[in-house]
Amino acid sequence: MDDYFIAVVDDDQHIRNLVEAYLIKESFRTIGLSSAEEAWELWRTDPPHLWVLDIMLPEMDGYELCRRIREQADVPIIIISAKDREVDKIMGLELGSDDYLVKPFSPRELVARVKRQLQRSYKQRQAEPASGSHLASSPVILQIGPLQLFPEERRAFWDKKEADLTLKEFALLQVFAQHPNRAFTREELLVLVWGDDYFGSDRAVDHLIKRLRKKIEHLPIEAVWGHGYRLRAEEGDKR
Repeated sequence: MDDYFIAVVDDDQHIRNLVEAYLIKESFRTIGLSSAEEAWELWRTDPPHLWVLDIMLPEMDGYELCRRIREQADVPIIIISAKDREVDKIMGLELGSDDYLVKPFSPRELVARVKRQLQRSYKQRQAEPASGSHLASSPVILQIGPLQLFPEERRAFWDKKEADLTLKEFALLQVFAQHPNRAFTREELLVLVWGDDYFGSDRAVDHLIKRLRKKIEHLPIEAVWGHGYRLRAEEGDKR
């Protein structure tokens, strides 16, 4: 796993050094950062393959950094924090973290979770078709009214304007577009988008839908009371 680059963001130098030491022992490349501002600059210049984030950081906290990163990509994020309340864990998962580990933690357990998240990320990338592989000669299009999806290129358009979606955002939208008007439970969507080995809160579905609605303002994904969500489509919209 020496090709993987991991950022460890914590204002406690002892914890940074300890985590990095265990990761380096497993042949990962690492960088230690003491603030979210430094981490955000790294994201824009040399983004790592995985983040280990503390919540309690000076100025911008780990929650805000997690939210910013997740809006742009599906890179794995593991939160480490002394906050052990359920509400803190749920908030981290809702903002897009893939895992949450409470301090004090076993560095060996953290390394195991890092490996697990990287393996899942690798499988997702392998399953993603190469951009432009077949679209020019044999386009595959899912269209629901003004929504157009090109699964082979992983591109989405609303009213002919392209939406910049992450892998999970597109995967969720594709599930809905393939089954317009069908109501999915959160549990079903977790399996279809995150995989059947995902162990986080089903609130991650709510947060992902919020992100989709923000990026595609009039997207007709609606809540089905007591069940889950569906993509509403009129009969003339389906193509």
